[in-house]
Amino acid sequence: MVDEPGASGLRTGGRRVRIAVIGAGAGGICVTKDLLDAGFEDVVVLERNEGVGGTWLINRYPGCECDVQSALYSFSWAPKPDWSKPYGTQPEILDYLCRLAEAHGVLSHTRFGVTVTGATWQAGTSTWRVATSSGADVEAEVLVAAVGMFREPSLPDIEGIDTFGGTMFHSALWDGDHDLSDERVAVIGSAASAVQLVPQVAKVAGRLHLFQRTPNWVLPKIDDPYSEEELAHQRDHPEIQAAFRAEIYRHMDAGMTFADPGPLAERESAALDAMAVVEDPAVRAALVPDHPFGCKRPLFSNNYYPTFNLPTVELVTDRIDRIVPEGVVTDDGTLREVDTILLATGFSTTRYVSSTDVTGRDGRRLAEEWADGARAYLGIATPGFPNLFMLYGPNTNNGSILTMLEAQSTHIVSQVRRLRDEGLAWVDVRPEAAAAYDDEIQRGIAGVAVWQVDCGGYYRAPSGRVVTQWPFSMTDYRERTETIDPGAFECGPVATVIPAAG
Repeated sequence: MVDEPGASGLRTGGRRVRIAVIGAGAGGICVTKDLLDAGFEDVVVLERNEGVGGTWLINRYPGCECDVQSALYSFSWAPKPDWSKPYGTQPEILDYLCRLAEAHGVLSHTRFGVTVTGATWQAGTSTWRVATSSGADVEAEVLVAAVGMFREPSLPDIEGIDTFGGTMFHSALWDGDHDLSDERVAVIGSAASAVQLVPQVAKVAGRLHLFQRTPNWVLPKIDDPYSEEELAHQRDHPEIQAAFRAEIYRHMDAGMTFADPGPLAERESAALDAMAVVEDPAVRAALVPDHPFGCKRPLFSNNYYPTFNLPTVELVTDRIDRIVPEGVVTDDGTLREVDTILLATGFSTTRYVSSTDVTGRDGRRLAEEWADGARAYLGIATPGFPNLFMLYGPNTNNGSILTMLEAQSTHIVSQVRRLRDEGLAWVDVRPEAAAAYDDEIQRGIAGVAVWQVDCGGYYRAPSGRVVTQWPFSMTDYRERTETIDPGAFECGPVATVIPAAG
């Protein structure tokens, strides 16, 4: 049974343009709002969770907050003058996104608790048939994948992990009902989520063991809460936040490529200065990374390093050998008995929408097309998959992702308008255009020295290709996406059968 998005909508050459959006996170909210504003009413958003917010809905661990200042980590069309502090917290960001979804009509177009299990291009009708967990397929001319990078929690491959006799959960699957007070807690992982949750868990745990595979650079940040007087002043003078946003944008836009060694050295120095608070010299030495700043995701915290001065906190650098019912055993044979294991091991970031079974022209499987690493023209379109557009797609991660999402959404709406205004049934990026673009991106990535260092992290696919990072500025990306190069796309008029892919 085909479940259609809606009963009304704008038409392309006499046919409705139905649009299915996968995901109601920030990207899904942005593109749905923009599509509705452009007059496209036949939009359905398929969201597997029971609410909007995406990563800000599922990540509810204590201390969760953004590492981009909220004046910029917010949409340009929806400034918020009363963030409690410069870097917004998870509850604040989620509330912000929920309010936007309600105010801009996104909620009424969203079906919650519906997981997309597959999507197949139907050449005869030039439509996408989207299979869902509800059993009701959705048919749409346009499919927008707003699933992003941080969708699937990454679980560590540790011997005996299924034998643990206590409580264990991932930071992205936080059990808010579980009381960690006075417990013996193991935290596995020392990157973004661990840097935020460890100081909070250490306040209540009886004992905390942080198992660190590799140390990370953690920078301090100016993040004092705003006073009520400051918040009132910002509400009364919106130009203050606008100027602050512009300042953050200029600073981030200039430094986001990580190509200038001067600022990188300054940031390493700032992290080392922050690290000096750690009293035990052996612990302090173990926290110093052996890779350059920028090789992995930059981290920010004012209370991570001081946490290691607590007598109840232990930094463990020996490799984990196995997990047993009582706790964690390291390769020196030491057993640390714990009540709860927290997996702060991040996400599987390199698969994007290919984590769903997507089949395009001539039976092409997206997962097979991306076998050596995800790639997409502008991070938005990939050859052989007509009318499929991505938000937060391959090689678009850098700077403020909300700024990048706005540019992507604007481009996608322009493509949908083109379908309508030019009487097209489908558009598909040409393989040669996509290949030339990808070559340029990979050359840009090769020019960022710190990204060539083997330091682990989530930037690379198993093949070794960097598939997450954008190597240029946010301004450059906006300029590339604000117009459509007709020569980069092949297309077909309504009612034509799509030819075999070239």
